[in-house]
Amino acid sequence: MVNLVDLVSYCDERVRRDAITDFAGARNGLQVANDGRVTRIGAAVDAGVRPFEAAVAAGVDFLIVHHGLFWDPPFPLTGANRQKIKILLDGNCAVYSSHLPLDCHSELGNNICVARLLGLEPESWFLPVEGVPIGLIAGNLMSRKTLRTELQRHFRAVTAIEWGSKNPGRVAVLTGSGAAAVPELRREGVDTLITGELKQHHYNVAEEEELNLYCCGHYATEIFGVCALAKELSEKVDLPWSFIETNCPL
Repeated sequence: MVNLVDLVSYCDERVRRDAITDFAGARNGLQVANDGRVTRIGAAVDAGVRPFEAAVAAGVDFLIVHHGLFWDPPFPLTGANRQKIKILLDGNCAVYSSHLPLDCHSELGNNICVARLLGLEPESWFLPVEGVPIGLIAGNLMSRKTLRTELQRHFRAVTAIEWGSKNPGRVAVLTGSGAAAVPELRREGVDTLITGELKQHHYNVAEEEELNLYCCGHYATEIFGVCALAKELSEKVDLPWSFIETNCPL
C-alpha cells in the first residue's frame, strides 16, 4: 500500500505537469481522489464509464488516463457524468490525468514511444504549444513501403496516403490528432507524418503538397504514454499495474 499523495507528487514531477501548458480545460494532475491509499495502478487512454468500470473490477485504485474528465466548462453531475463519478467514488478509485505532458515527454511520451517502436531515431521537436514543442521529428532508414508494413504490423488499422517521397529520410510523429502538424511539415523539411487521425481535406493537401500521411488511430497511438508512466511508477513503488483496454477503433 502506498500513499496517494506520494504517487501524485511523483507523477507531477516526472511529467513536468506545471511546466507544460495544455489546452484550456485539460486540468492535468489528480482529478478525483480516493481515500488516500493505493494498492494497484492502472492505465487507460480515456476517462469514461467503461474504463472506470473495468478499472474498479480489476482492483485499480489509482488510474492514469491520457484524456481526462475535464475538457469543457463546468458540467452538471447528471446522466453519464454522475455515473462516472459514482463509479470512482464507490470503487475508491483515484484518477490522474496527463495529456500534452505525456505527448511531448522525451522518455515516456506517446511520440517517443511510437518512434522507438518503429526503430526511428529521434532528432528534434516541432509544433510548439505555449512555447513547448509537442511533435517529434525522427531519422528514418526505411523505404516508404517498409515503413507502411511496419505500421501495419503494430497498428490494426492504418490509412496510408502516399504522395511523398518513396524513401523519406526524416519522419514526423504526432500521436492523436495530427491536423496541426500537416501545415508545418514542409517548413520542417519533412514530407512524411505518422499520426492518429486527420480530416478528409488532408487527402487533398497530401496530394497537392506531395506528402505521406499515415493515420494509425487516435486511441491506438496514445496507449503508450500512460502505460510507460504506470509501468515506471509500478516499479518504483512495488505495486502491480495493468492496462485497461477499451478496444476503441477510432
